[in-house]
Amino acid sequence: MTTANGRPPGGPAPTGSGAGPVLGISAYYHDSAAALVVDGVPLAAAQEERFSRRRHDPEFPARAVDYCLREAGLHPHELAAVAFYEDPALKYRRVLATWLATAPHGFPVFRRAFGPWAGRKRRAASDVRNRLGALADGPPPPVVTYRHHASHASSAFFPSPFPSAAVLCVDGVGEWATTTLWHGRGTDLVPLAELRFPHSLGLLYSAFTYFCGFKVDSGEYKLMGLAPYGRPRYAPLIRERLVDLRADGSFRLDLRHFTFQYGRTMTGRAFEELFGGPRRTPEGPLTEREFDLAASVQQVTEEIVLRLARTVLRRTGERHLCLAGGVALNCVANGRIVADKVCDEVWVQPAAGDAGGALGAALAASHAAGAPRPHLARGTDAMAGALLGPAYSAREIGTFLDRAGYPAVRLTGPALTERVASELAAGKVVGWFQGRMEFGPRALGNRSILADPRDPRTQSTLNLKTKFRESFRPFAPAVLAEDAKDWFELDQESPYMLLTARVAAARLQDTEAGAAELTGLDLLRVPRSTVPAVTHVDGSARVQTVRADHNTRFHALLRAFREQTGCPVLVNTSFNVRGEPIVRDPAEAYACFMRTRIDLLVLGDFVLDKRDQPKWREEGDWRAAIPMD
Repeated sequence: MTTANGRPPGGPAPTGSGAGPVLGISAYYHDSAAALVVDGVPLAAAQEERFSRRRHDPEFPARAVDYCLREAGLHPHELAAVAFYEDPALKYRRVLATWLATAPHGFPVFRRAFGPWAGRKRRAASDVRNRLGALADGPPPPVVTYRHHASHASSAFFPSPFPSAAVLCVDGVGEWATTTLWHGRGTDLVPLAELRFPHSLGLLYSAFTYFCGFKVDSGEYKLMGLAPYGRPRYAPLIRERLVDLRADGSFRLDLRHFTFQYGRTMTGRAFEELFGGPRRTPEGPLTEREFDLAASVQQVTEEIVLRLARTVLRRTGERHLCLAGGVALNCVANGRIVADKVCDEVWVQPAAGDAGGALGAALAASHAAGAPRPHLARGTDAMAGALLGPAYSAREIGTFLDRAGYPAVRLTGPALTERVASELAAGKVVGWFQGRMEFGPRALGNRSILADPRDPRTQSTLNLKTKFRESFRPFAPAVLAEDAKDWFELDQESPYMLLTARVAAARLQDTEAGAAELTGLDLLRVPRSTVPAVTHVDGSARVQTVRADHNTRFHALLRAFREQTGCPVLVNTSFNVRGEPIVRDPAEAYACFMRTRIDLLVLGDFVLDKRDQPKWREEGDWRAAIPMD
């Protein structure tokens, strides 16, 4: 692992900007987003996909920018600076160097991709400047660029609740860096070391994602969900033939088995020979090989992440750890850090992927210009529960319902939460649309589909008939923070669904007799706890702890469900179907409600029962228009 050089945290301070409003932008590669920070405080953030309805939309986030400015009541000329989340020129040089180094193998890809790279991708920062200048109708605000991993590190440390911490960022690749170690103290963030492309844990995991028939950059969480169904029998082979792993967590890949460095694919013939045949056909049947491959690469990933975490903690002398980068969305690896007591507490940026880079760049520029971290005095993180997206008032929702002629009942206070809790306890599936939209890929209680976790049929019903996705996909439990330790073996809060933990022993059931002869997806048939819909086959769960000061109404609903059932836990999954972004506005929520097996829709104070709704009609097959992720 080499020492990282350059200005911490990767870019200059905006010249003469002061600590005023800073707009952060990620764009042109994957999951574009905009975020607005004022004096070190995140005020608004959103992914462009939520507006365009194009999953992982990489285009310039024009609508997300417009939302952020409107939310803060700002005109573009009032911005102190615009911060772009990576260095386009440096990234272009890495791409060009890779193509040249792998010639002639990479020439077909080079020929197809050269146009975009020679154009706006290479000049991304100037394109951002021009677009903001057009919006400002005058001189644009100054544009500063930050290294990709500097933006990740800033998004991890600056909003965290820690005055100082070790910071670990792991992803596929930014410009050159694939893994970086940092030390955060106050408003300073110092780079310590990095691993460089093509040696990438993110790309290793993506190679197995691809080989198992899932889509790279969106199917990695499917591979993680598949892992508990298999045995890690390929893990020794991965360590022996693919990854040269060292004690400090640094590693080198044997590139003879991969094709990502010069092709549009991730693996080739050598990988197929190593693992017994060609990759699984997308949407084809899952076999024992895929289960075992997933379990194996997950085990190796956890080992690498644990070693890296110990290394950065040792080098900084810190007892708190912050995580970001796409690999930080691997909640199982994060949970291992907590379970193994590697440090006192872990905090993970809820928008850990590229979208979060927009927020990280904005925070880096704001703090470089002298902004403080005011949330530290409150003893909380700065993400406001990650509820940084658009909201819709009762008047706006009421107007939508009246104009469309959709019957609804309006309830407030305890009457609302008690009604919804009783419907959930009766086995109903609820679409829950409240307040500000979440920033990041998780359902954090405002754009959620909710269900009773005690029913063993809930997982398959939600997956196959509501979400239209694979039956093995696990669901996460939302639990009252004050009751979490009674239900899960978790020694810290987990507000953003980014930590897995064992279900508490008192809630587990004996499964030896029922599961002894079962393998693969048949293991789903065995209830493993008193909340089987959120208990994975290995007895773990991806936990979200809910505090009243993070989300008052969602907390009240969980409390009402506990009072009626004795269970403070609900199934909480994102309000969308497979291939679609999470719903943003009431019209999208209503369409999803009517197209699926959701029984009840709650739009703010308004409760809609599907049995009362007019017959739903639309032209064509709506599912055929959605690309499967």
